[in-house]
Amino acid sequence: MNMKTNMSKIGLYVGIGAGLVLFALGGLLAGSFIGGSIGVTIVKNVFGSTHESSLLTRLILLVSMLFGVLLSGVLFLISTSSLGWLIGYTLDSVLSDKTVEHHAAVDSH
Repeated sequence: MNMKTNMSKIGLYVGIGAGLVLFALGGLLAGSFIGGSIGVTIVKNVFGSTHESSLLTRLILLVSMLFGVLLSGVLFLISTSSLGWLIGYTLDSVLSDKTVEHHAAVDSH
């Protein structure tokens, strides 16, 4: 049973590492763009124009961009870590079943 948790943890850590790499390569820029475009839409709807460069409009854009990056990071990390944990757990279940059958066959002879 202890090996099952270890393989699951290894898969989880590999998934987190892969998620961080994928987020750095693709999610950071995409989250910033999507959050920025949502922020521009909010500013346009609230103030009627995007040409006004007051502190409030810049703050709205900053918060929306940060929210987009944060949401992208959470999405990448949760999905890849869950996938890594699932692969580790499945791999351990398959390997432990074969090991138990092998030990039972050896013990019976």
